Amino acid sequence: MSRTGIVGKDAGHLGTLLLEEGIVTEESLASGLEIHNETGKPLARVLLEEHLVDERDLVRVLAKSIGLEFVDLREFTVDPAAASLFPEYLAVRYAAVPIGFEEDRLIVAMADPANVLAIDDIRAITGREVTPKVATRGDVEEAIGRLASLDTSVTDLAELAAEDSIEAQDLASLEAVADEAPVVKLVNMLISRASADRASDIHIEPAERDLRVRFRIDGVLHEIMRTPRSITNAVVSRLKIMADIDIAERRRPQDGRINLRVGGRQLDLRVSTLPTIYGEKVVMRLLDTSTALLELEDLGFSKYTLERYRSSYTKPYGTILVVGPTGSGKSTTLYATLNVLNKPETNIITVEDPVEYRLSGVNQVQVNRKAGLTFATGLRSFLRQDPDVMLVGEIRDGETASIAIESALTGHLVLSTLHTNDAPSSVSRLIEMGVEPFLVGSALDSVLAQRLARRLCENCKQPYEPSDQIVEESGWETKPDVLYRANGCKVCSNTGYRGRVAVHELMLVDEEIERLAVERVSTDTLKRAAVGAGMRTLRQDGLGKVADGVTSLEEILRVIV
Repeated sequence: MSRTGIVGKDAGHLGTLLLEEGIVTEESLASGLEIHNETGKPLARVLLEEHLVDERDLVRVLAKSIGLEFVDLREFTVDPAAASLFPEYLAVRYAAVPIGFEEDRLIVAMADPANVLAIDDIRAITGREVTPKVATRGDVEEAIGRLASLDTSVTDLAELAAEDSIEAQDLASLEAVADEAPVVKLVNMLISRASADRASDIHIEPAERDLRVRFRIDGVLHEIMRTPRSITNAVVSRLKIMADIDIAERRRPQDGRINLRVGGRQLDLRVSTLPTIYGEKVVMRLLDTSTALLELEDLGFSKYTLERYRSSYTKPYGTILVVGPTGSGKSTTLYATLNVLNKPETNIITVEDPVEYRLSGVNQVQVNRKAGLTFATGLRSFLRQDPDVMLVGEIRDGETASIAIESALTGHLVLSTLHTNDAPSSVSRLIEMGVEPFLVGSALDSVLAQRLARRLCENCKQPYEPSDQIVEESGWETKPDVLYRANGCKVCSNTGYRGRVAVHELMLVDEEIERLAVERVSTDTLKRAAVGAGMRTLRQDGLGKVADGVTSLEEILRVIV
């Protein structure tokens, strides 16, 4: 049995498998076989000790050879509900950890799937049939350690708070419980940990039997902890008090804001509550005020795209749209653009819902529908405020779109966002909203589409030579010499990624695009014209960042269809 825990193969057969999969070169294999013959050590152990093969690649090949599926625990979110079904001491003894469910079966990651005794014990203790999957011993041990020591201070506080909490129903009880020390410390510690983990959102979700806490890190949700359900009212009430929200109102969604300093950073938390069948769910968006001061160069623009974008926002009038799905970084790009335009001689006014970041020197207006202040009414008022630059948080309807376009035609620079998948489809979207095609063509100056891709961890990313098939399927015109894939280390919490980078597609509206807009041609026709005029598509820009080693091919294929 090798260090990996998988039943060993004879040297010749293992060498053949590794060569077929492209895991080792013939030279490396020959070197490994020579040491194997001299020492009698298993070939797998030799290859690992001599660093001739990556452990995960070796285990993946061995798993395939015995008909089992390999699971990379660095990229797999272990379900704590599954892991909790098996005692920690047995998980350590058997190097096996339950990681999830597949219908009624329990999925178990094992370093040694040939250990029938371990599988029998897991089946007997959990009362479920077991589907074994193969993982490296190191990954299994790390997973067990993470689950066991999942911020014990937070867990201990949660248990203490749960013991002291009551299912408070009246207002006085709610306020009393929310102000208790364990609850206050628990909430503060969750926010501090989210900030330290670079989370963009905190999800606090009541379920039938417990309360689940998840963080969104680099665009992906990770479960952090589960606590007894009895703590729900206390935690939610504490957050409502901090956000100045009505704690007695549980039947309708509410919004609020929390301002506090965490670890030397000034944080704004946008708080949203939502009544669910098991209680109120709370989502907090963490807004780091330093993000509002970012430069465009910090956002991942390629030199080519940035120069073209600069030619657009430096014009005195016209409409610039930043488009993409929710959470693609549109607001950050607009704020970075405003930072460039924010000068003493320029009057900038924004209308937003909500105001995410506060900018010095910019007149920011918060949408207030109860008072009749919408994007459209705000825009109308702006025109009487002698603006040079106007930012509209989002174009949601035909009225807002028409006023924004007309404002651009009367000598103002208008920036806004729109929910479309790519730059060319924005033209059709505006026309569908009721804006006249000739107005769209003449007032629209540029459309910037973007996505956010996770940035490879510089500490552990692994180089590899792409195959001709990968190059052809991905659409590269010339084959890159080397690409990088995610690996995983302590710096990036074993995800292989740390931070995010924007991928862009910039369409400048020239005379040809304007003519096609008036003719109401299809989006595909517009796209071909834009590419012919120099537009790099989202995929092309993404592949460029892959070739530069900024992100991985798998990540670009995940975020760009």
